[in-house]
Amino acid sequence: MAGEKVKTGIPKRRAGSREKKDWVAAYIFIAPVTLGLIVFYIWPFIQNVWFSFNEVSKFNVATFVGLQNYIDIFKDSEVWRTFGNTLKYVIFTVPIGIFLSIFLAALLNSKIRGTSIYRTLYFLPSVTMAAAVSMVWKWIYNEKMGILNSVIKGLGGEGHGWLTNGTTALYMIMLVGIWMTVGYNMIILLAGMQGISRSYYEAASIDGAGTFAQFFKITIPMLTPTIFFVLITSIISGFQVFDVIYMMIGKTNPAYENTQTVVMLFYRQAFDYGHKGYAAAISILIFAVIMLVTVIQMVGQKKWVNYE
Repeated sequence: MAGEKVKTGIPKRRAGSREKKDWVAAYIFIAPVTLGLIVFYIWPFIQNVWFSFNEVSKFNVATFVGLQNYIDIFKDSEVWRTFGNTLKYVIFTVPIGIFLSIFLAALLNSKIRGTSIYRTLYFLPSVTMAAAVSMVWKWIYNEKMGILNSVIKGLGGEGHGWLTNGTTALYMIMLVGIWMTVGYNMIILLAGMQGISRSYYEAASIDGAGTFAQFFKITIPMLTPTIFFVLITSIISGFQVFDVIYMMIGKTNPAYENTQTVVMLFYRQAFDYGHKGYAAAISILIFAVIMLVTVIQMVGQKKWVNYE
């Protein structure tokens, strides 16, 4: 009859003592990671959202102000200037960095001598501390005794204040950012290339396709999932750039305003000025922008990423 439950005749099996022990062991193993996520990621994020609706003193005493911090953000020209600098950094470094990474990965995927040495050399900047890299490049760009100006003067040219000129400072930092990230992305893309079946290239060779035709007709289409991953991570890293600029550009530098990113502004508001509520609102705005860009990419990837 309608509405009556059909009995299958199969009794519901209870978990045995062995399965219960396995469950307990599984929960014990995932507990440290879960607690770490809650303590260091989830709870601070929730606390940060709450702070963004408050005026927070240096002693974390919160006074609720509603949407006032967000209203002040949209009226603050410095916020939009730093967002402009950050967007410029992302637009410049991400495409060039991915192009160079693909180029280097393709070279190292070919049969050349010393491949392992080249892989190590290209990957080394990615595992070097940002502070050390920044200090080295800051010395290279030094206006008076830097290597770059010394070479230019040796060739008969004139030196330039690469990090003190507002026109060139951000672009010089972009070059350092690309130099640091190309090796890491190259390794990921190289792994993607080596995962492509050789049968595709053998069939293309039989059909008469050359090296360039195989690269653009086989390698690039089959590599699109890896390129998509590198694209997302590179854009997120670009929006979060902080350490390199902070180490290379001092607060008294004439080019500070031209190089300050939105994360640097967040740092100054929180730790230099003590405006933690306002800084929290800036961080939430950064999070919202990154989420929006990521969602757009997730929707758009259906048109160009090949998962077959």
